[in-house]
Amino acid sequence: MAEITFDGVTKIFGDDIRAVDDLSLHVADGEFMVLVGPSGCGKTTALRMLAGLEDITSGTLSIGGSVVNNVLPKDRDVAMVFQNYALYPHMTVAQNMGFALKVRGLSKAEVAKKVGEAAAILRLTDYLDRRPKALSGGQRQRVAMGRAIVRSPQAFLMDEPLSNLDAQLRVEMRLEIARIQRLLGVATVYVTHDQIEAMTMGDRVAVMRGGKLQQCDTPQDLYDHPRNEFVAGFMGSPPMNLLRGSLESNDSGLALVLGSQRLAVPSNYATSHQLPKVDGPGVVFGVRPEDIEVLEHSGSDSLSTKVERREALGAEILVHLALVDAVGNDAFVVNDSGAVVSRPTTLVAKMGPRSGVSVGDQLQVRLNPDHFHFFDTDSGLSLRRSS
Repeated sequence: MAEITFDGVTKIFGDDIRAVDDLSLHVADGEFMVLVGPSGCGKTTALRMLAGLEDITSGTLSIGGSVVNNVLPKDRDVAMVFQNYALYPHMTVAQNMGFALKVRGLSKAEVAKKVGEAAAILRLTDYLDRRPKALSGGQRQRVAMGRAIVRSPQAFLMDEPLSNLDAQLRVEMRLEIARIQRLLGVATVYVTHDQIEAMTMGDRVAVMRGGKLQQCDTPQDLYDHPRNEFVAGFMGSPPMNLLRGSLESNDSGLALVLGSQRLAVPSNYATSHQLPKVDGPGVVFGVRPEDIEVLEHSGSDSLSTKVERREALGAEILVHLALVDAVGNDAFVVNDSGAVVSRPTTLVAKMGPRSGVSVGDQLQVRLNPDHFHFFDTDSGLSLRRSS
């Protein structure tokens, strides 16, 4: 078992394609680290450099305190689990799991012992004599993990191992992989594009975009305190509502201007955040869907909206709301020629499964003032002061 350190690691393809750009990241011994981000963000390239399958352009990569930039993949003592399983179809489960040990020259008794121990952990004992074609997708994935486990590597590397499974099986395997990793206590780097997987599995989550690390934190801190607008919009399902507005001062204090409406901003945000000047360049305002509730009457902390769409998901309803003007009309902005140049600002709210809202309903909604987020309009960085 060992810790892993990326220190300014960069990978350039061709002349100027920076797949990974100055990545610095530390994975503690026994930690489950998830790399997450959209397609092309560099997460798989980072994993492949760690495995030794891609050369490093610059920077230093260490495993267990030893620099491995020029160490061959077979000598890095890491085990990789791929999304396509890569099982030998003509071999049994036991033979697949023990193949690498056999190649290393271990005795039949040693191989059988290690395979038996891994099978017990993976709940595969009853399937050791079967071939891959006789297994379900989840069982094949566990065999692929078993092949990695028997080697007792310093670290596990997993490249979107659940992407080929159906939705229900993905949920089951998320729990299974997390259970096994905790049991073994081996440093694990797990790549996924699915932020739900990232939030539910990782001890910490590293969010990447365009080859750059955006933020690395615990799942809850990423959700509660996103460092920038991208992380705020990427982590969470549905994502955070992000609206452009401006700040103004009135007799009651600070207010956020959204279209033709004004929302009171509690005074504590003036100290906890580095807000722009009143009547200045404006801000990007963020609020999570679960922090929106329907009110009976309007108030300084509420907005007038109209239901545009509802999505019934069983346990909850996602309601798409358009901000409206004072008399309940859609807040379109038109130019001198009468052409629409700006459509209504919309919010997505989470409501209970039996909320009786319908498309076209006029609703007064309250945004939870304890969970406002503010971001810079140019850089996208959070305006929250460091604690």
